[in-house]
Amino acid sequence: MSGGIAKNNRPASYYMDRALIPRVQRYLKENSHRTYIDIEEMADLLQRQYPDYGRKKKLAFRNSVKQAYEDIRATLDIKEDSSDSDPYETARIADTPETRETANESLRSMYSSNRTEDNSKLDDIMVIDVLGDTEKAPPQSTPMKKKIVKRKKVESDIPNGTTKKSKTVEFKSIISTTKFSEVGGNEKSLKEVRKLILHMKHPEVYQHLGMSPPRGFLLHGPPGCGKTLLAHAIAGELEIPFFKVAAPELVSGVSGESEEQIRVLFDQATSAAPCIVFIDEIDAITPKRETAQREMERRIVAQLLTCMDDLSSRNNNIPVLVIGATNRPDSLDPALRRAGRFDREISLGIPDLAAREKILKVVCKNLSLSADVDWKFLALNTPGYVGADMLALASEAGMVAVNRAFGRMESLYLATIQPNETSEQETATTEEKSWIWLCQQPEFGTEQLQDISITLDDFNAALKCVQPSAQREGFATVPDVTWDNVGALSHVRQELHLAILAPIRYEAHYEALGLSSPSGVLLCGPPGCGKTLLAKAIANEAGINFISVKGPELLNMYVGESERAVRQCFQRARSSVPCVIFFDELDALCPRRSEQGHEGGASRVVNQLLTEMDGIESRRGVFLMAATNRPDIIDPAVLRPGRLDKILHVGFPTAEDRVDILRALTKNGTKPTLAADANLIDIGLDPRLDGYTGADLSSLVKESATQALQEFVFGHSDAGGHDMEMGDVCVHLRHFQAAITKIRPSVNEKDRKHYMGMSQRL
Repeated sequence: MSGGIAKNNRPASYYMDRALIPRVQRYLKENSHRTYIDIEEMADLLQRQYPDYGRKKKLAFRNSVKQAYEDIRATLDIKEDSSDSDPYETARIADTPETRETANESLRSMYSSNRTEDNSKLDDIMVIDVLGDTEKAPPQSTPMKKKIVKRKKVESDIPNGTTKKSKTVEFKSIISTTKFSEVGGNEKSLKEVRKLILHMKHPEVYQHLGMSPPRGFLLHGPPGCGKTLLAHAIAGELEIPFFKVAAPELVSGVSGESEEQIRVLFDQATSAAPCIVFIDEIDAITPKRETAQREMERRIVAQLLTCMDDLSSRNNNIPVLVIGATNRPDSLDPALRRAGRFDREISLGIPDLAAREKILKVVCKNLSLSADVDWKFLALNTPGYVGADMLALASEAGMVAVNRAFGRMESLYLATIQPNETSEQETATTEEKSWIWLCQQPEFGTEQLQDISITLDDFNAALKCVQPSAQREGFATVPDVTWDNVGALSHVRQELHLAILAPIRYEAHYEALGLSSPSGVLLCGPPGCGKTLLAKAIANEAGINFISVKGPELLNMYVGESERAVRQCFQRARSSVPCVIFFDELDALCPRRSEQGHEGGASRVVNQLLTEMDGIESRRGVFLMAATNRPDIIDPAVLRPGRLDKILHVGFPTAEDRVDILRALTKNGTKPTLAADANLIDIGLDPRLDGYTGADLSSLVKESATQALQEFVFGHSDAGGHDMEMGDVCVHLRHFQAAITKIRPSVNEKDRKHYMGMSQRL
């Protein structure tokens, strides 16, 4: 009885059971006094009452009872105006073998009345007519004939009181007004996009060459970098219909509906061609099929692949461009990323210095700005900001300007209202008075508004409130350490300039000399000599992104998690190029593999790190820096040419270096304020400071400032124990002398000899 499934997907068992309808009718008659019929309760009762139902599965039997109940209700609604007799008696069929009707006769009696309805409201239902008469068919077979019966489309009442309605899927297209001029800082991406969308305007060129045009491309990058905006701009430039669909909208809880919605989407796009289909957050419906948790996810991926292939068929090359957007491209099924589907993948990473300046100009083009706004200054102070962060920064700066304008008006109001306070105003606070005045103030005129504008100070105040989303998401940001914070180390600075800055600022010359692969730099030396500070300063001067990785934080007790953390680190760097990855305490991450054994966890981490450094995937624009004070225990494979091939020793500062470090730490004697007798040259050349590192000198300055504060607090107290007014506190030479007696070198004599020998070997 495979043909026994009706057009409305009713189970075949419902039509095979001739006694189900009369038994349901008998139950309804016996319970006619009830205002609510529970389908589940009725099905359970029928299964207990009739033994032939006891062997049926509960869910399938309940569905059959539900369909029978809905048909009876529909028939009763049609007959209630044409007959005053008992509806249950009218449609009743005796539940005995002698009087039991066949299935087609019982259904024919249900649909015999009121067939003169408007044909526009009728839908076809296929009914299987089972001929049970031996005179009509041979006894060895039961022939079937199909009969088309017209039935009025009735919205049946579900027992819980809601109305069951047929769901129609419809995707509406829009006409985007966004242009490429509103997308700032993505010139390379826009150049690539223009090449991929030319066939939408001139398909005849590809037809003449006999080529298939690009079917679609994938936009990926961190959140807020402008993927959705770029898709709108493409549709606005082409001036064609734009179907924007969020991927979760295509997912349905009913089996088969998700695939149907995808088919409907592509059918509507085909009918509206040329057009663009934009699927946002496409990773929600296209996971890797081998790791998908449910079969529905695999079917959705297969349906999307089929629909995209149908667009590129030879006989039906439809001008429909499919664009996907995601911030997790690695989670997509590989079949979706092959040629013919998503032909290209365009990465929209975190904008660099020049891109941030252009984005700020685009975001603020409609704002009322003062003449002191410095775009380069703002771009330098917004490391790690994406387009959404720039928009939030402009909004926050506007709020600061509005509050400043209201504050000025309130101060003028309070200055005039104080002499004429009423009895109600005497008990009100200053904030309440200002609020009452602002609410009663009429609309401000042009003269009052013309002096209001957003200044550079407003942007500086907004910078303290807006946190870049890249930093919240774990992506790279540019550090705020400059070379002014680093004293001495001029020879190391030159080497870092050649290794990091030259490939960025002189890219053409760098490649002309065959230096296309970025080199890695290993900073080694005793602790506290400024290795981490050097890495931050060079990343800040280059204006590129910076990822600081502390070696032990990548290690995980679970198998495979440490390797996944290494891959994720390099993936983030590739999406934020140009970028510097700085591995602090590298010896904890890359020890010698021979000492750990072949199956050790650290050994797998070293292998993964070596693969990422110079494996199949290119790390163009990703620079490596590492710091360690134990280069002797690092695996030799990490230090070979092409990886961390440049080793720079950051040793103990000399006497002249100590003077430069003290000047950097004290901001040339301004913070803390130094007295005239506190000469930094004399302090730096003091032989008692031999063996001091940069961290020791920083502690020395802090201790001397503490000595000055202690002397002021306890030396200027009156007899009552109350401090006098704070005067000019400065650090004298005696404070440094006292601090030298308390601060001792952090590296002992034995280790100092070890590090001196290391510098000679390197």
